[in-house]
Amino acid sequence: MQTVIIGSGNIAYHLAKAFVQNGISLTQIFGRNENELQKISSELNIPYSTQKLEEADLYIICVSDNSVEEVSKIISKKDCLVTHTSGSLPKEVLIGEYRKSSFYPLQTFSKTKNLDYSKIPFFIETENTEDQQVLTELASRISENVMESTHEKRKYIHLTAVFACNFVNHLFSRAKEISDAQEIPFDYFLPLIDETVQKIHEIEPKSAQTGPAVRNDKRVLELHEQLLQDESLEIYKTMNRSIKKMYQLP
Repeated sequence: MQTVIIGSGNIAYHLAKAFVQNGISLTQIFGRNENELQKISSELNIPYSTQKLEEADLYIICVSDNSVEEVSKIISKKDCLVTHTSGSLPKEVLIGEYRKSSFYPLQTFSKTKNLDYSKIPFFIETENTEDQQVLTELASRISENVMESTHEKRKYIHLTAVFACNFVNHLFSRAKEISDAQEIPFDYFLPLIDETVQKIHEIEPKSAQTGPAVRNDKRVLELHEQLLQDESLEIYKTMNRSIKKMYQLP
């Protein structure tokens, strides 16, 4: 099956790398950023172009959500399957006279970070059972965890991912701002972060909660609020209110 990846960002790079590592050939990687395409092409030995989109049986659109619809319009071939990798968009956002689908990998991607692709869940939605089988078989060559999912379900999967990943990473960034301001090496906190993440592999997150809010330790909460200001103070108050509400504390 001739396959083209459209995009040059984090998802495009990792998906192309996963394909190559698992013996799946790519006809082309296509996009606008020639510098990034050259890097991917050089590393993975995939033909690339910024001008001519090659004919293919499958086009995988790996661009930002805001660009998916516009990019989908450049595919003029009718007898093909087109898919996007967005967690929040419906397959119907794709504009063209081709078969539409979604191919969502549930992971955070950075080009500088290696990943074990076999552990990444893939959620697939298509217009017919034949295409579902095609994309399921393709994803199964990369991952051990491949599932069918409707757009309605996928929206909540993506929302959960934002809470579990994006928000948590933002809190890491805020925590590092505090430690940097006091010249405290952030490395000191890495064992704590690692243990926090590891613990929820064995314990329900709600049961694993610790800290002054769940203890309703008003003295420590007030002390911390005195040390903070601006956005970090608002985040601190909001998080503690949420914790208290979850555990029905006054």
